[in-house]
Amino acid sequence: MVKIGGKVNGFTLEAYTNVLFYPADFTFVCPTELAEAADYYERFQKEDAEILSISTDTVFVHKAWHDQSPSIRKIKYPMLADPTGQVCREFGTYIESEGLSLRGTFIIDPTGVLKCADIHDNSIGRSSAEILRKLQAAKFVAEHKGEACPASWKPGEKTLKPGIKLVGKI
Repeated sequence: MVKIGGKVNGFTLEAYTNVLFYPADFTFVCPTELAEAADYYERFQKEDAEILSISTDTVFVHKAWHDQSPSIRKIKYPMLADPTGQVCREFGTYIESEGLSLRGTFIIDPTGVLKCADIHDNSIGRSSAEILRKLQAAKFVAEHKGEACPASWKPGEKTLKPGIKLVGKI
């Protein structure tokens, strides 16, 4: 299983990539998340980042869902199929007993290194605004070595420079 700071195998990337694992097409929370990601897609592209969504459904099920659902029809980012669960297993999201994925969000840098991972229960939806914020923070610390982004940091806000002089001053 891939870990933070480790190289993600099997992905050739040209930009930061946000991988969104979700349980299944034609479900309930999934279209709300994926539609919101579609609404944010242009903002991610302005950050030179891609979004990929992955479930254990086949491409045929993705196509049927895309054709049926008004929410899913507006998606412009790639929807990947992982019917064997191989990719889900690599990222630690696969539920063996159900043949489905947990909700997982992974931010991978252009060199293929995993920078952020978030896996949670399938009944809890994600926030595209928070995923975008984490992407921006990951990019910022990559470009500004030695700096760290505090809680709820957004671009343009003050960062931290961890070191002995900062101990006990926050």
